[in-house]
Amino acid sequence: MAMALVDSVNRLLASGNYQPLLSVIKGFRNGAVYGAKVRLPHSLVMTLLFKRGSIKDMSKGILEATYTHSRNLALFVFAYKSLTSLMAVAQNKPEQFHSFAAAFCAGYFIFGKYNKVNEQINLYLLSRILYGLAKLAVKKGYIPKPKGDTFPWFAAIVWGIVLWLFEYESDTLQPSLKSSMTYLYHDSNIWQNFKNFLIYNK
Repeated sequence: MAMALVDSVNRLLASGNYQPLLSVIKGFRNGAVYGAKVRLPHSLVMTLLFKRGSIKDMSKGILEATYTHSRNLALFVFAYKSLTSLMAVAQNKPEQFHSFAAAFCAGYFIFGKYNKVNEQINLYLLSRILYGLAKLAVKKGYIPKPKGDTFPWFAAIVWGIVLWLFEYESDTLQPSLKSSMTYLYHDSNIWQNFKNFLIYNK
């Protein structure tokens, strides 16, 4: 019975029928897996480096962040693929604006709820799209292609701004970034003996 069911499912998947529906289901699966694979090690490392508390509380925080990232990414992929498929069927073909419209709607409802995980994901994407839009502007000819290497200037501007913000307007920075920079730039000004000079922070 179980083998017959598996064979039927395999035949259905190999047939190419119901491709949009099955694509949505697999997208949900991939979103859940990818979200967990990305968030679990990140949460584990950040918790071990910067959090203090009981093992139970730290484990709970790691699992909650992993679940939130995994769930939200799975739901977003599911919603995005569902909406783009529906719009393509409605217009008899896919259009470029379908991607923006579907992601806009799904992003509002899924990643628009404020929490630390959503904030980090949205900030991660913001940096990537600004970089991508700059490259697109060059590709389309809206701005001239630079004659030299612009990456050093990009790095200089990014680091100059972030350190100025950290030193003089640190309340505007994301807490995890502020915590990391405090460890690097301010905690390195504090020591009383050899142990908290080289062996541990303070």
